[in-house]
Amino acid sequence: SFAKSRCDMSEHTYAERELVLMRLIDAPRELVFRVWTEPKHMAQWWGPHGFTNPVCEMDVRPGGKLYIVMRHESGFEHPMPGTFIEVAPPERLVFDNEATDAHGRILLKGHVVVTFEDEGGKTKLTVHARATGLVPESVQMIGGMEQGWTESLERLVEHVAGIR
Repeated sequence: SFAKSRCDMSEHTYAERELVLMRLIDAPRELVFRVWTEPKHMAQWWGPHGFTNPVCEMDVRPGGKLYIVMRHESGFEHPMPGTFIEVAPPERLVFDNEATDAHGRILLKGHVVVTFEDEGGKTKLTVHARATGLVPESVQMIGGMEQGWTESLERLVEHVAGIR
């Protein structure tokens, strides 16, 4: 039954975390939204320090797919497939994502809501991220979630400053 399968799923949750991060970015929100939705820009800033994104594919529309491969400077790769849920330029972006291993096994599931508010020509960016770990090794990944998002947003701010 449906109720039983939901219970079974929850028994396999190893960690959960929710974060809300805000930044005031000295750039118009149309530009900041573009940097979140154009692969050539997203590939330049997505992920913590020490990561590049050799693959960054985005079909930015509700139901459209997102696929990023984050490569650590050690060479280890982190595939991240996802799906856009809501796209409302230049105000709001909502997507689900997963962290998978090299074999496609889902390690964690994420849900991200990004809002872009105009603050007198600057952009108040709010990222609301939720992650659910589905395997034991996801506990460590979720433990680094705040640092990862913080560094990613630092890279975003630097990237936006460089294209203004």
